[in-house]
Amino acid sequence: MQPLPVDVRTEPELLCQFEVWTVDILEGQKGSLSAGLLLLLDSITIQRDSGLDVSAPKHGKIDPNNAPHVGGNQWAGGTGGRDTAGLGGKGGPYRLDAGHKVYQVSQVEKDAVPEEVRRAAREMGEKAFKERLKEIDMSEYDAATYERFSNAVRRQVQSLRIILDMTTAAKKSETGSELQRDPMALCSVGMGGRKCAKGKERQWLKNQALGELDDAKIIDGLTGEKAIYKRRGEQDPELGSPQQKPKRLRVLADVSGSMYRFNGVDGRLERSMEAVCMVMEALESYEHKFKYDIIGHSGDGYDIELVRADKVPKNNKERLKVLKTMHAHSQFCMSGDYTLEGTDASIKEVAREEADEHFVVVLSDANLERYGIRPERFAQVLTSDPQPTASRLERRSHELTDLQDDNDPLLTVESRNTEEE
Repeated sequence: MQPLPVDVRTEPELLCQFEVWTVDILEGQKGSLSAGLLLLLDSITIQRDSGLDVSAPKHGKIDPNNAPHVGGNQWAGGTGGRDTAGLGGKGGPYRLDAGHKVYQVSQVEKDAVPEEVRRAAREMGEKAFKERLKEIDMSEYDAATYERFSNAVRRQVQSLRIILDMTTAAKKSETGSELQRDPMALCSVGMGGRKCAKGKERQWLKNQALGELDDAKIIDGLTGEKAIYKRRGEQDPELGSPQQKPKRLRVLADVSGSMYRFNGVDGRLERSMEAVCMVMEALESYEHKFKYDIIGHSGDGYDIELVRADKVPKNNKERLKVLKTMHAHSQFCMSGDYTLEGTDASIKEVAREEADEHFVVVLSDANLERYGIRPERFAQVLTSDPQPTASRLERRSHELTDLQDDNDPLLTVESRNTEEE
């Protein structure tokens, strides 16, 4: 469906152009144009100029009434100010969303912050992040918080596990008196004929026109048959062949500052956390068939360890720790984008491992334009290696064309096999 361009003028300082997509908006309900506008008007970022210099980064005072504060350098959680933790300002140590409408200083003002102030803000942010990680390690299990994420993807987790269970058959043990579960044994039936194993193995390929003479074909050669040779090579597994090696999956999750910055607008960080929760829950007890890890990418780098392949979370408390770490990193990390570097490194690293199949899933809000990265360049990286199944990003909601900070639309992930397209 084509987007409907709409001019929105709700503040004297504001003149933004939106593209409103009439698609499903909130809770899977069909969104009308009016519903889409209502959602957008509630999440507008207002441009403002500060015109004041920064001094030194600090957390700021806590307002017990949580009143909105615009500009200034006293209150934590304010917007469009300087020095303090908040959103849309400059010179502050880290992001802090108090739930208010965001007033955004220009990128020119942000770029003019002196290097010594940047360095002090970075040191303060790193210290706060380390303290937050200690709090996460020492905190008790918060069942209500975890259930909020788990319940959001419960239906998807159940669907994935049903698919995995469909590929599991009961077979008799060697004694014939006991039934055992054999993962992937019936995938040729349950998955509509798709092979269980996809990995290729080196073996003797017979009926070849070149190679070593096949002793079993000598008589055929005397009768004039030409395909009487054999040679070593890779061959696709037979339909229904059991999987010999685990499938390798890497989820490359976006934990950059823009995820936290615009989470109040479209929930992109929480959606990403829900997706990670879905992967961890769905693959629980299938580790012998799916070897997976979860890596983060942000302005701090592209190899942020969230889940190790040899140490996946075993319970809800461990999974909640992963989700809290994602949220904390997005709040305290530096601005920047390592989507391309992270995707390229993950594809190469995963492809080097022996596995039945290789998958790299990239979760990103694709804040690429701000850093001069063209979508074509991203596509080149995704298709740089034909072995892993790559992923592509598709625009699904709305676009703000006038934001100076993290100005790309919410995107969703759609898997794509580079061998088939």
